[in-house]
Parts: sequence; structure tokens; C-alpha cells
Amino acid sequence: MSSDGSRRYAPPHEAFSPAPAASRAQGAALEHASPWPHVEVRGQLSIARKEWLHTNGAGAYASSTIAGMHTRRYHGLLVAALDPPRRRHVMLSHVDASVRPIRQQGAPTERRAAWPRWDLSKHQFPGIDPENGSFYLERFDQDPLPRWAYALPGGELEVTLGLVRGENAAVLRYAWSGADPVMLTLRPLLAARHMHQLLRENGGISQKVELRAGAARAEAGSGRPSPSIGEVRVQPNRALPRICFRYQGTFVGSQDWWRRFEYLGEQDRGLDFLEDLWTPGHFETVIGPEPVHLLVAVGALPEDEPENLLAAASAAIRAEDPGPRRPLLERRLCIAAEAFRADAAARPSVIAGYPWFEVWGRDALISLPGLYLVPRKTEGAIRVLRAIIDSMQDGLVPNRLPDAGEPPDFHAADATLWLFEAARLLADAIGDAHPFVTGELLGALRDAFEAALRGTRNGIHITADGLFAAGRRGEGAIDGLTWMDARIAGRAVTPRAGCPVELTALWAKGSETLARLARAAGDDRLAERAEAAASAARRGFAARFWCKETSYPYDVVSENAEGEGAFRDASIRANAVIAVAVDPACFTPEQAAALLERARLELVTPVGVRTLSPADPAYAPRYQGGPEARDGAYHQGTVWPFLLGFYARAARHSSALGEHVLPLLHRLVASAAANEIALGQVPEVASGEAPHHPGGCFAQAFSVAELLRVIAWDLPVQDGGAPR
Repeated sequence: MSSDGSRRYAPPHEAFSPAPAASRAQGAALEHASPWPHVEVRGQLSIARKEWLHTNGAGAYASSTIAGMHTRRYHGLLVAALDPPRRRHVMLSHVDASVRPIRQQGAPTERRAAWPRWDLSKHQFPGIDPENGSFYLERFDQDPLPRWAYALPGGELEVTLGLVRGENAAVLRYAWSGADPVMLTLRPLLAARHMHQLLRENGGISQKVELRAGAARAEAGSGRPSPSIGEVRVQPNRALPRICFRYQGTFVGSQDWWRRFEYLGEQDRGLDFLEDLWTPGHFETVIGPEPVHLLVAVGALPEDEPENLLAAASAAIRAEDPGPRRPLLERRLCIAAEAFRADAAARPSVIAGYPWFEVWGRDALISLPGLYLVPRKTEGAIRVLRAIIDSMQDGLVPNRLPDAGEPPDFHAADATLWLFEAARLLADAIGDAHPFVTGELLGALRDAFEAALRGTRNGIHITADGLFAAGRRGEGAIDGLTWMDARIAGRAVTPRAGCPVELTALWAKGSETLARLARAAGDDRLAERAEAAASAARRGFAARFWCKETSYPYDVVSENAEGEGAFRDASIRANAVIAVAVDPACFTPEQAAALLERARLELVTPVGVRTLSPADPAYAPRYQGGPEARDGAYHQGTVWPFLLGFYARAARHSSALGEHVLPLLHRLVASAAANEIALGQVPEVASGEAPHHPGGCFAQAFSVAELLRVIAWDLPVQDGGAPR
């Protein structure tokens, strides 16, 4: 690691060299470390700039930097899912805390202004360097709930945040360890807007505050009165539900705007980055040996006690840890996977990525094995697949279910093909004769199969020689139908209309899966047709896709092999790696070995797999800048960690190194998982060139899921593993 904290990686070929003894010893020591994030801050703001994520199992989340200094419009302590898991809104942005001593009996009142006050919050405002001024944060833990410890004169204040499972509510717990009680002041700062937007000071906001005072309660077993319990309700945005607070102590109404918060992460992305936040006032309470709580909810407050709500949230997440008998990396990825499963929502779904991605069909299906089947959550997998099947139209899985509630988007060709792959693996887990498989799942696969054969939306059809075709080039072009779907000014950055390599491999394997399930259900006619489709696809693949000049498959070929408009794209891309992992039967052993060797030399990095070879003139080495720059690099060389799952799976079964490849692949997966933006999570992408700075979403479902799947299934340790 360099002096500035960034990792310096070896060139791709060096990722396959044996680990030195010191590294092996360090790795062995890590196996006994905790899977829960821990950061020693010791008052250094530079250490506290990494992000964290905490979720509620139904689409709501909380996230910020360790310092609590937001750098994204998506940061907040309660980002509620108003139509779980969709319609996410930043309701509670901050709760600024400050601590001051309590005036002693007989102390002169005129000296009150001189009493110290310790402000714990950090914000970025124009022209002000947040490094200036005191910063009291001593350490941060997420084990499993986010917890901050502030070292102050006379004691330590510990703050714990927990989202209420399945509800749009958050609990903040404040515990003081000092010998003398202190006065704690809490100021909520509200945004009350959709997560993609920003708030500006405006006259349309409702500043009405409803108060409900409560009586003092006796602390259990002490006989001493606790601070009085009260409730405050506000509805600053009349188009959204109200925000409710249950507090201990006193509420002081002082409605006001706090202006010009700067979100530097948004600035780096070339987007608007200034926001104003509204506050209804602040809460004051004396805190001594017993903790105090602030409960915040959208709509209505939970009935249960705050400590019970925190305990339930902690237990739900802690249960995801498979325990110390499993490798540390597997434990960390299992814990990370919990964030993406919205199982407590009315329509169980997979959140594709935090902070801005929504529910995506493709991402959910690629992620399903790692998120659900590895931890043996088969009932959850069935519920997610049922929701996806219910949303299908014209034999197609929706590409996206927009967060704002618009109709599903079907602009994808491969989302449906991933349903076949998810079905195959689910059937492996629960059996071909399971009622869900023989009923709902087989019916959905049959509909998708028939739609492709007859032709459906977006030019999706099967060619005369059995290849899977989608889109159209030239006038009236339809493109961006694969996962490489970035567009600039309506133009596809990576045109792949025609017959993309991974789509035909998915079609071949999917047809084989359909044949297997149809045969098990007694539908021999469908099984025979599906078997014929699989054979035709593999014959067509063998005849059309191998490029002898590059010893690598073509990325896309035209529907017609010869004649006007015929083409073959010989770009060295990662899609061939997906193809060989999904259906090795499309390749000869020699072709698979040659493909993987070229991928190793040109595409594989220590943090994932490049989308385009650096030797290509169109290669974009870095993922950075404004929207056009990032979209232009997105699939033109940018590294994607999830692709490492496909590479490792293929290399595990096809590498000439045999079993010796296993520790090398383990090292790749570990280094990819370590290239984090948010603690314990795996990001969406990284730059193609070293030091491979991570970018995109700070937590991506299929990044976590594919690395977890590889560790658990394809690179098994001695006491487990189930290669697929």
C-alpha cells in the first residue's frame, strides 16, 4: 500500500505468481480476524472518509462516510422505501449531536456562555476545510450495527444506529461513559425528497410541528425518573408521508434552513452537488449512566421499545455470518450479501446496487445463486423468482423496475436468458420435481423459449443456424440490449446488435436446462424441441464464433454469415469469458484453454476482469469524470469484479494448471473483494489501469454474489464446497 493509502497492484500476469511466505502467513492470520468492519479513527478525518452501508431487509437503507460527512446525495440516516423496496427517499439526512457540561449548583449564570460545547458532526461547506477544527471520533465499528465512539473530556459518547427490520424507521442510541452526566443536544436535518434529487430552500415547505408530550418514566429497577418521553411530527414535503420522532428530554422548536451542504462525490461525478436541509428544531436531554434513544419513522412510529428494535436488527444481520469454521472472506461476503435481499418487502426483490440502482431483472438473476443458493435460502429464491415471473411480458423478463414506480423496462435481451441459468441452479438445490419448478418455473421457461423461437420485442429471435439474435443495426437501430448497454446522446457506446457471443451460449445452456426440466415433468415433446435448439445453437456457435487470427471468439457476429451487412467483431472482450463459463460445450478443450490464456494476459486484473483489451484502440483506461466520460469508459476497458466469478469458474475447470490454479484464483477473489469503497462491500467497477481505483456503485449485488459463489462453490476449502 502506498503512502497515500491507495493500493499498488502488480501487472495482471503477476497475479498468478506464488504468494511469498510473508503474504501466506498474513493471510493465515486474517483467517482468525473478525468479519465485522472496525476502523481506528483517533480523530483523523482522513481515515474516516470511507463509506458504510446498513439496510433494513425491505429496501430502506442508511449510509454515509464514517465521519458522517455526506459526500453523495444518496447519503442519509434514513433513506426510506415508500413502496418497498422501491420509491426510496432521503427522509432523515443527519442528526447533528453536541455535548456540553451541565451547570453545577451555584455556578454563576453569566459564565454559561463560556462553558465548553463539543460538536460531533462534520460537514462540507463552501470555502471551509473540514480538516480544520476538532474531530472527536475515536473508532467506528459495524458489528453488525454501525457504532461510533467519540472521545470527549470527561468520558466517551457511543452512538449506535439501527434500522428497524422491514419498516421505514431508525433508532439512534446514545450511551455516555463519563463519571458526571452531560447535556446532549440532537438536531435532525431533513431532506424529504427522492434519492436522485436535491433539496433547495423553498417557500413551499410546511413548517408545521405537532407536539405530543409524554410523562416521565421510571428507569427499570432504579426508582429514578428517566427523561420524559415525547413525540414530534412534521411533514415538510406535503407530497410525502410525515416524519415522526420519539425522544427523551425536551424539544425546542426552531424551524430553520441549513444551507449549502457540499457533496464532493457528486461534484467528482460532474453532477449538481449543493443541498439545503431543513430542521424543525432540536432535542435536549441529560445523559448519564443510562442510554437515551431517538426513534425516527416515516408515517407512524413502531410500538416496540428502542432496545428491542435494535436487538432485532442486530440479530437479523448477525445470523448471516456462517461462523468461524468458514473462511473469513466467505463470512464477510455472506454478511455483505444481506444488504441486497429485500425479503421483507411485499414483493421480495434484489436491490441491484447501492446507492442508486433499483430492482433489475438481469442483476437479480445473476446474483440469485450467490445471494440465495449459497446460504441455502431456497424459499427466498423462490419468492424472488416468483416476483420476476409475475412481471414477465411477451416471454421477456423486465430489465428494470424503476424506483419511481413507472412501468417495467424491457429493453434487454439477456435478462430472460439468465432466468434459465437461475432455474438450473435452483433445480439443482430443490430438485427437478419440486412443485415450483414443475409448475411456475417450467411454465415461464416454456413461454420464454417459445417467444424466442417465434420472435419477440427488440428484434429478439433465433437465426436459421440456431444463434440467438437481438437488436438491429443501421437505420432504425435497436441496440444496447446486452449488459453492455451504456449510451451517450442516445447512441450505444458498445454496439452489439446481432448475435452476441454470451447470448448464444446462454441460449444453448438454457435450452438444455429446459429440456431437462421438461423431461422430468413428463413433457417429452417440449424436451425434444429444447434439445434440438441446444444442439443447433452449439453447432452454429462452433461454425461462426471462433476467430483463428486471435485464438479468441468473436464478440458479435451478424445473423447472416455472408453477404450484404455481414460482419464479425473480433474485439477481445470479457463476454467470451461469460460464454465459456456458462456453456463449456460450445468450445473445444483447446479453444477454452486458448480463450482463458488470452483473457489472463489481457483482461484479468487483481480486482476483476476488463471489458476490453488494452490493445484495442477504443480502450478507456480509467473510469472517472462526468457522465459522458464515465459512460464512455463503462464497457470499454473498465474492470468489473463480478466477471471474476465467471473467469474463476471457467479457469477452475479448464486451466492447464489443474488444482494448482485454486490458490491463485483465491488470491484474485480476495484482492477484488479488498478493493472497496464502502466497508465490507464490493463495488460495481474499477478503472482498467493500476491502481484500479474503485468506482460506480459502492455496493453491487452481483459483485458480492459472484465472488461469494466462487469462494463457496468453485474454490472449495476442505470442509465444504459444491462446484457447479
